[in-house]
Amino acid sequence: MPDIYRKSMAHARKTEKAVILRKKKQRMILMKQNFENNDNVCQGYYYYDSKLAITPEELQDLYRFTRWGRSRSLEQIEKMLEGTSMCFSVRYNGKLVAFCRIITDFVYRGSLWDILVHPDHQGKGLGSSLLGYALNHPAIKPVPLIVTYTSELIDFMCKLGFETREGLLIMQRRPIEYS
Repeated sequence: MPDIYRKSMAHARKTEKAVILRKKKQRMILMKQNFENNDNVCQGYYYYDSKLAITPEELQDLYRFTRWGRSRSLEQIEKMLEGTSMCFSVRYNGKLVAFCRIITDFVYRGSLWDILVHPDHQGKGLGSSLLGYALNHPAIKPVPLIVTYTSELIDFMCKLGFETREGLLIMQRRPIEYS
């Protein structure tokens, strides 16, 4: 490969990263401004609706507090984020403290995944606030059916309007590792 081509590709990657970082900062500032004075959010917390507001490293750190997500690698988390329709996160003093994600077609169906709140921030209404923010988001609110799968949060999710239903089917292709 010619040296000039390598330099051009390196410059393009560097420029692309700079543009992504600039957009991320602009998006975070916009979201911070839009939700600072909203009554539905916990005071002192900042809410975001973008994949760009989180890094796989931050999310991996939050997964370590779950029994089901501890073994997720950075590569898996990065790929998961790429395939997710919308990510919702909450920061406190700049640190990621809550997260959930939705996979959806934005018309008929959506599925809610990975509801996480750092243990130091649980019991303050943050989980309810995050899910209210996500489920009432303008891109998600019109979707008529949202499903989620949990064995640990059934009572919590029912308080938010979810119902248990018979007739759900799952194809499990391999055992799920719980570390």
